[in-house]
Amino acid sequence: MFYYIIALLVIAADQLTKWLVVKKMEYGESIEIIENYLYITSHRNRGAAWGILQGQMWFFYLITVVVIIGIIYYIQKLSKESKLLGLALGLMLGGAIGNFIDRVIRKEVVDFVHTYIFNYSFPVFNVADSALCIGVVLLVIYMFLAEKQEKKERKND
Repeated sequence: MFYYIIALLVIAADQLTKWLVVKKMEYGESIEIIENYLYITSHRNRGAAWGILQGQMWFFYLITVVVIIGIIYYIQKLSKESKLLGLALGLMLGGAIGNFIDRVIRKEVVDFVHTYIFNYSFPVFNVADSALCIGVVLLVIYMFLAEKQEKKERKND
């Protein structure tokens, strides 16, 4: 249940921040937070990460539903074995649902976090994207640790 609460917190933070951007900023408007590094920029994306597959909404609907079902299945089946895995899946679930809500309601995803890393303008993203990325990183760490543990157990047998 705890991992679903994490997903709900991600969804709430994601939708609240997107609502604020839509209501308080003009499209394309940018607010400097840290000069030459971090800006809040009102942006929209009708595709996936970095704007790929623009306008393919039915594809995104289908893929997202499959992903959400898969994540829920794995939360139910495997999250008891590892808190790290459960946390990763909870973050991924919240992120997937956050962007799915945008695609269904707005027909586009609201993005607003704009960073410059070593003078590179990183693609604008949102809370859901961040949760998805952190969840994937945690999943990779979990898989690495699980593999390491499995090798250790095989060695001891």
